[in-house]
Amino acid sequence: MSTATLHDWPVWQLGAHDLHQAYQEGRTNPVRALQAHLDRLETVQPIVNAMAWVDEAGARAAAKASAERWRRGQPLSALDGVPITVKDNIPVAGMPCRWGSRVYADHWPLRDESPVARLREAGAVVMGKTTVPEFTLLGHTDSPLTGLTRNPWNPSLTPGGSSGGAVAALAAGVGALAIGTDGGGSIRRPAGFTGLYGLKPGWGTVPRRDGLPDTLPEMEVVGPMGRRVLDLVHALETMAGERPGAWRGPRHALAAPQRIAYWRHIAGRPVDPRVLAVCDAAAQQLRELGHTVVEADAPPEVDAFNQSAWPVISATGLAHALSDRPDASAQMGPAMAALLARGQALRATDLATAQAQVRQLKVATQGLWATHDLLLTPTSAALPWPAADTHPAEIDGQPVDGRGHAVFTAFANATGLPALALPAGRTHGLPVGMQLVGRPGAEALLLALGLQWESTCGPCPAWPLWP
Repeated sequence: MSTATLHDWPVWQLGAHDLHQAYQEGRTNPVRALQAHLDRLETVQPIVNAMAWVDEAGARAAAKASAERWRRGQPLSALDGVPITVKDNIPVAGMPCRWGSRVYADHWPLRDESPVARLREAGAVVMGKTTVPEFTLLGHTDSPLTGLTRNPWNPSLTPGGSSGGAVAALAAGVGALAIGTDGGGSIRRPAGFTGLYGLKPGWGTVPRRDGLPDTLPEMEVVGPMGRRVLDLVHALETMAGERPGAWRGPRHALAAPQRIAYWRHIAGRPVDPRVLAVCDAAAQQLRELGHTVVEADAPPEVDAFNQSAWPVISATGLAHALSDRPDASAQMGPAMAALLARGQALRATDLATAQAQVRQLKVATQGLWATHDLLLTPTSAALPWPAADTHPAEIDGQPVDGRGHAVFTAFANATGLPALALPAGRTHGLPVGMQLVGRPGAEALLLALGLQWESTCGPCPAWPLWP
């Protein structure tokens, strides 16, 4: 992306870093930038249904205050005046936080969750909340409250979940940066489905307070999605730590070659050959950048976690989160009501067994770092499927359950490892994502390699062709 090219782009197409540069150069200001995004929202919301709530008045007030700071030459940070969206399971004071469910239909938080508080302290302009599936525990985005969310690349298809609204808005040009959560791949898979970058920080990198009840203990984290890697860097610098700028990320592409293990399958589970073809080509591009990429088998503990531990942890987590709401089941959609019933029926020994499998998984993945610096996988085993379906019924001709598309991501949550989703390429007009996973504390390494990938292989795929 050259600066000359960026000068010709509509304001709503600029990422967070590019907007910051435009403000510095006086090419636009936060008030005009917000208006461009609000105008874009009016165009695309009827098609993708990405926003659960829009706080136009609050956003205009924040943009006006930011424009005044820029006029005085006193911006608060690289995100001052940047329009952002926040996923609707992250509390934002003054807006509802409904978690995609009628159970929380009247929930209006009095305080920002701490990552949002840090973003607002840095001057970011919160446009509103993005749609989620009920309790953010599904891999597509369809809520009893907000209905079906669609993929900007093909509105007949899903953007994935649970950050489906976040990526649908961002890929369609609403907000320069999206903030979401990832408890089992909810940032990375949707980012892959929409041609975006998405970061799942390691456990504890982004401290959280004043949030919703925890459904996935020590697994769900807050992270950013963006159109450029530097957008993720700016977001993490702001959200990580108790004050803006407490975390310092890379500013330049990676120079040192990395040893990368490549998992193409998990225990022989099916992967769409079109996904593998794009990711195989991306692996070869990484080799041409000087990195060593070697195909390897995933430890059996990854599949064991996916098949046995994840269903127990997610069901018991939901039951725990709703333990003080005895009437919740009657207000829920059928999928979540069934999951809640399973969670309530499980025993303490079932959870203890699942937790033991998590410990075994952590030991198994620790061995990876003795011989490799990073891990490469597809973000999803499938391409986006019809928007109204909860999951693809089959992959590569083999029947799969609701997590068949998600086999590559949840292990990183269970082990607390940082992971970065990058656009790997396209097939049949649809983006395909790949995932890089690093050892604990490797966020800067992942982002540096992401910068190298972006500078060499180009930015995110072209914009969707409508409207």
